Amino acid sequence: MAKKLQIIGVFLLAFAFSAMGQTQDSYEYNSEFTWGINKNSSGGLIGGFVFKKAKRINERIFKTYGLEIMNVKNPQEVRVQSGITGNSFIAGKRNYLYALRFQYGRDVILFTKAPQQGVEIKAVLAVGPSIGIVAPYYIERLVDGQTFNNTKSEQYDPNNPNHQNSRILGTGYLFQGLGDSKIQFGGNIKAGINFELGVVKSQVTGFEVGVLVDAYFSEVVLMPKAENRAVFPTFYFTLFYGSRK
Repeated sequence: MAKKLQIIGVFLLAFAFSAMGQTQDSYEYNSEFTWGINKNSSGGLIGGFVFKKAKRINERIFKTYGLEIMNVKNPQEVRVQSGITGNSFIAGKRNYLYALRFQYGRDVILFTKAPQQGVEIKAVLAVGPSIGIVAPYYIERLVDGQTFNNTKSEQYDPNNPNHQNSRILGTGYLFQGLGDSKIQFGGNIKAGINFELGVVKSQVTGFEVGVLVDAYFSEVVLMPKAENRAVFPTFYFTLFYGSRK
């Protein structure tokens, strides 16, 4: 954890000093809308998607409204291959957690940029409610242990003797069991640094790095035999694109 924070700190300082060396002839805009692809330490290859609307309050401050749609994972999740089909599944996983994070916050311009050059850097702070959708994780398994003509798709239960790895063919189909989901309520808070690198005034391109904490009122059981939690701290990196006017 400390090593990650040191790397992020050095990274942010390097960009900050670089931006200070740029010309400070800024250009004005009053609002922007961005969307991005998120990678974070609590998600997979793609953690989820981010949407944000920002409106200017004064020369350096914007108020923001955001929505994040994320797939949150247990740190101990490991994919294994079925010895029967070669398809992969997550051993011991019982539930998915899809997080809908609503956010209200402030973006503060630290360094402005000149049109078609430089980097605009903002400090980002946002907070809001979270809705966790806890959906069952389905696997496909053999019923009699011998023939593919008799299989069953059901929620994975690592305590069920019929759900031994040797009997599992793979995961269920996408979004299977979503109608049987349960809802968890909570809240989230994030802080980060936003780097806007675009060269066209009406467009926004860049990335954001920071930390986020997503917390729920009760424990979210993703893997019954692993440590489960109600609070999910994470480092994140978001590539974003959008428009401004």
